[in-house]
Amino acid sequence: RKGLAEEVRTKERERDKDVMAEIPGLATAWDSVLERTSPAMLKTVVTFGLHELFYWGSYVPFFVMDQIPALRRWKIQPDVVNTGVTQWKCAKLIIMNHLAVVLPLVFLSHLFEGAGSLQADAELPTLATIALQVLVCFVIEDFLFYWGHRALHTRLLYRLFHHVHHEFSAPLGLAAEYAHPVEVIFLGMATVVGPLLVNAHIITTWVYLFLRCLQTVECHSGYDFPWSLNRWFPLYGGADFHDHHHKHYSGNYASIFTWTDAVHGTDEAYRKWKAEQRRQLSKADDVAADAAVSAKQATPSEIDSADEREAKVPNSAIDARSSNVKTTQMAT
Repeated sequence: RKGLAEEVRTKERERDKDVMAEIPGLATAWDSVLERTSPAMLKTVVTFGLHELFYWGSYVPFFVMDQIPALRRWKIQPDVVNTGVTQWKCAKLIIMNHLAVVLPLVFLSHLFEGAGSLQADAELPTLATIALQVLVCFVIEDFLFYWGHRALHTRLLYRLFHHVHHEFSAPLGLAAEYAHPVEVIFLGMATVVGPLLVNAHIITTWVYLFLRCLQTVECHSGYDFPWSLNRWFPLYGGADFHDHHHKHYSGNYASIFTWTDAVHGTDEAYRKWKAEQRRQLSKADDVAADAAVSAKQATPSEIDSADEREAKVPNSAIDARSSNVKTTQMAT
């Protein structure tokens, strides 16, 4: 017994050395969670609760931004304002979908873990493992979402289901999951498949879920800031990429990255629009530069001539008035 206990303590120290060196105290905290909560509860109720926290929490900053007029300069469609009525309409459908669709899906995904499984054991993944698996999940989700989303834009499926999501031609962050219940199931599977295929630990799944909620809310926010990720990482679509889809109802079908649309040519209208934007911006810069050069090149003689012409105006007016008076007197 002493030998077995010592072996267990040795393994725990080795595990703590690997994990706690990266995040101090995480292994101990996780052990405490496992003592109080079953793996089934972690995979279902806790996961659903975290999804709600991540989704609604991701929208809070953008809701605050919508109340600040000065920030509308960064809105992609600044002339469109989503009122409180439209936001409440959006929120009601999302709440219904989360309770009637997402929650049952979370439980079903736990029941059908035979094709893959989410780990909820004591052995925590390293940060490198989490980062790699989250990236793989994003790539899988983006690929599956592209084809599912593109299918929803066929005439029949759009008329039956997808038109609901496109009620917002100028989307807001909350509208990310505003959709027909059938669409929530259909496209939601793209999000679930990744963690199951990579056999992700539940912690990795939660990290992925948090980043996915944050990404989809940002993507629908309608804001394109100078610090937005798509300006620093060109392969990421962001709000600028997806807002164009909502405005024109086609193209830019991928959820996260831009490469699938680029390969299949479904971003052609977007690329033409961006090229026209750059052309107009360049033209405006040229006009401003020409005006600045003209102002600098004005010679002192030109300025003096202008001053003389301005000074002569009152004299001319007086002479003209005097001439008119004399003519009137002569006529009298």
